[in-house]
Amino acid sequence: MSVPEILFLCTGNSCRSILAEATLNGLAQGRLHAISAGSHPTGTVHPRSLALLEREGFATQGLSSKSWDHLGVTPDIVITVCASAAGETCPAYLGPAVRAHWGVEDPAKATGTDAEIERAFVQAYGILRQRIEALLSLPVAELLRENPKQLQQELDRIGQLGE
Repeated sequence: MSVPEILFLCTGNSCRSILAEATLNGLAQGRLHAISAGSHPTGTVHPRSLALLEREGFATQGLSSKSWDHLGVTPDIVITVCASAAGETCPAYLGPAVRAHWGVEDPAKATGTDAEIERAFVQAYGILRQRIEALLSLPVAELLRENPKQLQQELDRIGQLGE
């Protein structure tokens, strides 16, 4: 099996899914590969997302807000990161993949002082990083091949971390 492809999916593909894509690719050391997309992409990556990723030491070159209609690969795993508790509708990917929901509040919608908005980005990143580190502790390729149902259960469990 080739390296498992993980699609982080949300509506705008400007913050959370971008943070997840860059973080997973930076930490996975080639064991997994992430892409991100949106059902209604904004067309731009939020500057605070890029700044946060750079501060954390992750590459930001090539990150872009893009539509799920033009992925170029078929993902093995699709993880939605929309915050359904906030009444946000998550897109439903229709291809064959193991699916999970890792809801995270959208920091792009944060209001208040500059420090409060920055805190929202750092909090979203922290939740995603905790979940990605948990994902990386799993034998993902083996589970995809031999026990996708167990992988699904693990992804669902990980999606509860940090709540």
